[in-house]
Amino acid sequence: MIDALIFDFDGLILNTEFTEYLSWQEVFLSFGVPFPLAVWQQNIGAITFDPFAYLETALGQQVDRANIEPQRRQRDQELLTQETILPGVMDYLQTAREMGLRIGLASSSPHRWVDAHLEQLGIASYFTAVACRDDVDNCPKPEPAVYHFVLAQLGVTAHRSLALEDSLNGVRAAKAAGVRVTAVPNNMTHSLDFSLADYRLPSLDAMPLSQLITEVFHAPN
Repeated sequence: MIDALIFDFDGLILNTEFTEYLSWQEVFLSFGVPFPLAVWQQNIGAITFDPFAYLETALGQQVDRANIEPQRRQRDQELLTQETILPGVMDYLQTAREMGLRIGLASSSPHRWVDAHLEQLGIASYFTAVACRDDVDNCPKPEPAVYHFVLAQLGVTAHRSLALEDSLNGVRAAKAAGVRVTAVPNNMTHSLDFSLADYRLPSLDAMPLSQLITEVFHAPN
């Protein structure tokens, strides 16, 4: 038996990564510049990538960031209204609660973003602890800081916890903290190499939580 289940947020509970990429892609295309998916994929789960800098390098000139960014954010919000909680998330939350597990969340996004969405989705009450980058001096994944923080808040040890991540940076962060991790790629990350993860699922509705725990912690090597 394990003590805790730790969720990522963006791309694992709600596919915000997809809508953000689409909104940036529209900006790039308005300048006649392609925005390769591979560039976005490598930076999912972190906060150090600056799409504007990438665009300006491709153009060889600066752009009006102050004017473009509010419009891009508005477009992102429009696209996000069409997204719903990802398949299997509710079943995992309910099963984890029934199993008596402590449920945590570790995200590179700030609290204002994560907390608002958890409330809007009606799932905030499931989480015993929510760790975001503003809890750890804005230190994003793949650094393990948010995992160390959420483990402390949950009062559990790393080796008795299971993380669920959709990105390479998220998997790296969990592993660096000593937490076993299941990769659950979405439509933005499914082509990436998740061999570092302890297990991989195509989606959370592909396997019940109880079976996943058995596969990760008790299956023979």
